[in-house]
Amino acid sequence: MKKIIQGILVLALIVLMTACQKGPEEKVLRVYNWGEYISPETLDKFQEETGIKVIYETYASNEDLYVKLTSGTEAYDVVVPSDYLIERCIKEGLVQKINKDHIPNYKNIFPDLLYQSFDPKNDYSIPYFWGTLGIIYNKEAIKEKIDSWDALWDPKYAGNILMYDSQRDSIAIALKRLGYSMNSKNLSELEEAKESLIKQKPLVYAYLADEARDIMIQGDAYLCAMYSGDAFLMMEENKNLDFVLPKEGTNLFMDSLMIPKNAKHLKEAEEFINFLCRPDIAKLNVEEVRGYSTPIKGTYDMLEDQLKYSDVAYPDLSKAPPMEVYRDSSDINEVYYDLWAQVQGAY
Repeated sequence: MKKIIQGILVLALIVLMTACQKGPEEKVLRVYNWGEYISPETLDKFQEETGIKVIYETYASNEDLYVKLTSGTEAYDVVVPSDYLIERCIKEGLVQKINKDHIPNYKNIFPDLLYQSFDPKNDYSIPYFWGTLGIIYNKEAIKEKIDSWDALWDPKYAGNILMYDSQRDSIAIALKRLGYSMNSKNLSELEEAKESLIKQKPLVYAYLADEARDIMIQGDAYLCAMYSGDAFLMMEENKNLDFVLPKEGTNLFMDSLMIPKNAKHLKEAEEFINFLCRPDIAKLNVEEVRGYSTPIKGTYDMLEDQLKYSDVAYPDLSKAPPMEVYRDSSDINEVYYDLWAQVQGAY
């Protein structure tokens, strides 16, 4: 009986010791990014090299990302907002400063792309992809030179003009055409931009988002406001298409890597951001997200000539028209909503 009791005690001790012996905790990282905005090979390589499992989710708009960041129900470790949302996230304390001592590959970024107005010291954001907003047009249908936003208001092209179904982009284009800042908060200037869009409306074939790409590729419209990454791909599919940055000036957009305030895996987040700034890894992403522009100099140097020397994907910013990044307009969002509703409701 004594031996049985001793055996039970030994067995219980073994079970207790086994329960107390925890294996190494799995290292994880939660990333929230735009859809189709990274190479799957990048994620595989990161896990292979670091042992960190990436839980990867995607969103379709900055607004979707903002809702998640403010809901308090999700704790992502790396997110990729655009310029104006970067500024808002910083203002509202939704993100934390990045210790650049832990991001040695930060040195690989083109200096011209750093220190933008939405984050003047890059304390909170690391550039991921960038590009421009311009006009893509069918040079077979339009023989004259296109160099101004005025082309989107030209009666000659009535019924063949596409505009973004986006209050921010369309109002910004109208503002720039009138000689104002794309970030103007002057109510009279915004009203003037609205009236300009209402006058343009009878000329517009449709207000679209992604669908505009197919229509232009098929040759069913002559010209359209378009971001450079999409324009590059469209021009590969239809050699009659060309892209121009209007002389009045335009938008320089930038999507950047940030660490949310409530991130649970800070060390892993820093490791991932540093990994993405490595030239060979950034090259994988550029090849996957073809047409959108890398901020990594070493990656640019490795690109095929067709992409490397493309004025669409890599314009010489020192010779480009005046560029503006979008700034946070959340304080006048209601004004924008109202103006755009009036444009959409006009006959």
